[in-house]
Formats: sequence, structure tokens, C-alpha cells
Amino acid sequence: MGLVSAILSLPLAPVRGVIWLGELIQDQVEQQRQDPATVRLELEEIDAAATAGRLSEEERKQAQRAVLHRRLRPPGGTTAPNRKE
Repeated sequence: MGLVSAILSLPLAPVRGVIWLGELIQDQVEQQRQDPATVRLELEEIDAAATAGRLSEEERKQAQRAVLHRRLRPPGGTTAPNRKE
């Protein structure tokens, strides 16, 4: 029976491979986004843009909140409900 099911599921092998590859890429992206060095670089870029006048103070605060929120968000992409601060 195992041989028959292996033969019948063989056409799905490419689909399984693509799904696996997509999950692997997603994991790598999440790891990179959570990397403290990446977060620090993003915060430094936000500060530099604000210093250069490309961002207002409110835009700077919003961008910093977004970066820190992403850093503090639990793995798996689930987020807490939006809160007013």
C-alpha cells in the first residue's frame, strides 16, 4: 500500500517543494526582521531622515513605533489588538 500511495502522491512533490521553500524563506525573513542589528539600523535611518528634514517629528515617532512593534510582536505573525497610546 505504501508504494501505491507514494506513486499516486508523486505529482504533488513539486507543490510540496514549493510550499517548503516558501516556509523556509518566510522563516529567514522573520529572523532577519527580528535581528537587533537590523532594528538598530532602521532606527538610525529614521533618525537620520528626521535630522535631514525628510520626516516630521510625528512621522519619526510613528516609524519608530512601527519598528519597535514589529520587534516586540510574537513570532508567527499574530498581533495584539491595536491600542491607542
